[in-house]
Parts: sequence; structure tokens; C-alpha cells
Amino acid sequence: MIKPPPLAGVIGNPIGHSKSPKVHGHWLRRYGIRGQYLPLHVTDQDLEQVIRALPKMGFVGANVTIPHKTSTLQIADQLTDRAILIGAANTLIFREDGKIYADNTDGYGFIANLKQGAPHWNPKSGPAAVLGAGGAARAIIVALADAGVPEILLSNRTRPKAEALRAEFGTRINVVDWVQAGNMLEDATTVVNTTSLGMTGQPELRVPLDGLRPDAVVTDIVYSPLRTQFLAQAEAMGCTVVDGLGMLLHQAVPGFERWFGLRPEVDDALRKAVLG
Repeated sequence: MIKPPPLAGVIGNPIGHSKSPKVHGHWLRRYGIRGQYLPLHVTDQDLEQVIRALPKMGFVGANVTIPHKTSTLQIADQLTDRAILIGAANTLIFREDGKIYADNTDGYGFIANLKQGAPHWNPKSGPAAVLGAGGAARAIIVALADAGVPEILLSNRTRPKAEALRAEFGTRINVVDWVQAGNMLEDATTVVNTTSLGMTGQPELRVPLDGLRPDAVVTDIVYSPLRTQFLAQAEAMGCTVVDGLGMLLHQAVPGFERWFGLRPEVDDALRKAVLG
């Protein structure tokens, strides 16, 4: 009996904007792998039923995006430590024994993107300044702490959300009022915007950047536009800047490898395919 080609996909609501089908589609074609990666529009009330049905339909795994990253934790049979710590899952693996295994690769994607875009980056060189305290910030704070950043300066428009992350992740985090966010950049050797400010259709990030150190590595998780005003200003001040597209590309690597049996490469050809 000929085994059918493996299926994977991305679950979200809405899902039309997702670039994941372009990422995985490029790799499937490039490596000549028989398989498909599909966008799956799934509502909250159908989520568990759909996830449990996918393995029976030939799916080997799936990515999970907004708004399902948190609720997926309640459905999976096994969770990685990273998924538990971050409180969200973005990658599912459907095992042959029928178990659903959930992981979070956002932090991996963030660090891999920084290392590729700024090869000289040294996480231990000084504090990291993080703007925003939403879901993306959780994954990035965990990743920065794991990488050895000595201190994380965290600022959010609503301070209680930042205080909640400090209470959860510990004293390595120091919370700074949003009106003082510009001042915390003076000591930071790594600066990260995890907010949606600066994204196409959103207001600009208004934090003053005149305190940025020219030796700082500055990154934005926004990738539409690819070069945000935040990154353009930082680059003009002499900083090394890393755009947000690479985080999306690198976070896809572990899932593709588990589902299709080959570790794919993140390179210029992939960036062009996704941007095109």
C-alpha cells in the first residue's frame, strides 16, 4: 500500500494573512518533498474537534496562530517545558501513538533570527530592553533569559501587565514606566519591540530613541513593513538592526523538521519567496 503524502497546516482565525503556507510551501518544493501545508480557518468552538480530527485525515502536525495559542495547551496530551513556561503553543506534532504533542518555537525563532542578522550579538554583554508585555513578549523574555541576558528592562503601556510578567518570571526583570521607556535604552545592548506599534495600519512607536547606544542590537517583531520607522531610526544612529521576518521564518524550522524529516534552511531565497 502506497503511503499518502504527509499533511501539515496552520490553524487560526482569521488565517488568510498567514505567511506560513508560503514558508513551508517553498521548502516542500525546494527539497522535493511529497507533502502539503494548508491554511486552516478554525473557530474557537471547533478548535478541539478539528485538532483531534486532523491526525485521522493524514496530518502529521500543525502550526497554531492567533487566537488559539493558549487554548491549544488544554487540548494537547503532552507539553514541552517551553510551552508551559510561555503559556502558549505554536507547533503541534501528531505522534504515531495518537498523542498530540505541543511545543512553542517562537523564542527559538527570535534567537535564531538575532544570531543570523547580527552574528556578533552577545546576550551577556548587557541588559535587554523589551517594549511590550503581550504574548510575543512572554516567549522573547524566556528566550533572552535562557540565552544569558543578565537583566531585562521591561516597559508596557499598561504597567500591571509588565508587573505580572515580573511576578511570574522573576527578579531578573525590572519594570519601567512607559513614559520612561526611552531612558531605559541608555544601558541596553539589546533592544526589542514586541508591540504591534509601527505595523502597517497601526500607530507608530513613539518611544524616544535618542538614548540608544550605537553598539546596541535592535530588533522588531513587526515585519509589515519590513523596515519599521523604529528600525530605520535605530540604524541611522549606528545600531545593528534585525527585522522581524526572520523570527517567523526560523520558528517554522523545528516543526518542518519533525513533520517532513529534513531540517530546512532559512536563506535569501526563502525571504524572497515569502515577501513575493
